Amino acid sequence: MYMQRRFSVLLVFGLLLGGFMVSAGSQKTKRLTAGIWGGPHVNIEVGSQSAKVEYDCAHGAIEGPLVTDSEGKFEWRGTFSPERGGPVRAGDSDRSQPATYSGEIKGDTMTLIVKIADSEDTENFTLEKGKTGKLVKCK
Repeated sequence: MYMQRRFSVLLVFGLLLGGFMVSAGSQKTKRLTAGIWGGPHVNIEVGSQSAKVEYDCAHGAIEGPLVTDSEGKFEWRGTFSPERGGPVRAGDSDRSQPATYSGEIKGDTMTLIVKIADSEDTENFTLEKGKTGKLVKCK
């Protein structure tokens, strides 16, 4: 009798814990909806499976659905491609480099940190949802 009661208590506890973990796991990430985020010197166009990033003198891409954790924090992988003024010259090679896009979203404000691979430097941006970024393109 004692073993049966103990087993029943453990079974109920296990089911409750399992249900809690499933519900907590489903609330862990949130996907960004398609749309524009912009700020000084940067513009991000979020699509259903990726995003295009445009800077004053560069562009980039973020692959995969863009998701944040329950606190709005994120770390996405993508590319960064520097540009220069004037027309593209014949024979110019693709200069894209791997980049990490990280930061946090609070409400309609995104804090974005861009780190290009093989560099210690980072660029910080503040973007707002639904606003087009103010870019000064290279000439």
